[in-house]
Amino acid sequence: MIDLWPQLYLLDGGQRLGRTITGYREQYFVPGDRNQHIVYNWNLKEGAEDAIHNKISDICISMMAKDYLDLPERIDNKIYIDLPKSAKDKYKELEKDLIIQLDGEDITATNAAVLTGKLLQIANGAIYSEDHEVVEIHEEKLNALLDIIEAANGKPVLVFYSFKHDLSRIMKTLKDNKLKGQVLEGQDDIKKWNNEDISILLLHPASAGHGLNLQYGGNIVVWFGLPWSLELYQQANARLHRQGQKETVIIHHIIARNTVDEDVIKALSSKEINQNILLEAVKARLKIASVQCEQK
Repeated sequence: MIDLWPQLYLLDGGQRLGRTITGYREQYFVPGDRNQHIVYNWNLKEGAEDAIHNKISDICISMMAKDYLDLPERIDNKIYIDLPKSAKDKYKELEKDLIIQLDGEDITATNAAVLTGKLLQIANGAIYSEDHEVVEIHEEKLNALLDIIEAANGKPVLVFYSFKHDLSRIMKTLKDNKLKGQVLEGQDDIKKWNNEDISILLLHPASAGHGLNLQYGGNIVVWFGLPWSLELYQQANARLHRQGQKETVIIHHIIARNTVDEDVIKALSSKEINQNILLEAVKARLKIASVQCEQK
């Protein structure tokens, strides 16, 4: 929503959303994450989204791509894995430690992102230690990925990963199984993928924004790890699910059962993910964990 102002200003000279971006922010937004005077993001005030929509409704129309583009069919598949006991214990231990660290402190967007980031790492199979070393915990998602690749029967597979240790572990697993993965690094890789010269392409969703056309090289997506950002999720999926795609797009989500993975996929599926959903999901999960700790 913050990006609407310059677009509307070009249309009406500031008549609807104000003559300055500063005034627009002050009227409709509050600062989000910040470091002293530096604001990293802005959050909508209560009721601001409806107010903005009302202001611009006479000159704007919002349409989903599916409403005006001839898009291919899409199948979303959830593949659940169970953490082994040792990994479950580490996950619960981390939840307990995070509760202790909070010590009654309110959960904010900043610390919620930190909390879920650590839990998502364990769900994926590894975590960074305090000295930035990678501690491997389980291989369940790696095994699930191999099963998906095998089931693809030679068809190209696009894999989205979350953390650097995800990428290194995936690449090692592929090599150990005599499979070749390629990290997308530039236009040459895009051409090779679209020519079906790459069988397994790895990409971080933050690098899969607008204008990246990968629909000619395959129709199978795998989410090894899940992002909290709905925009990143949607834009990443749209690399294959777009005009020019000739086959049904299959999007696999590898989900660790009874972890924050389930909160993320639920939020992404609602298509209304925002800061409040993140906070409430973290609060609910940590509240349950806190009660369980007290009962022991």
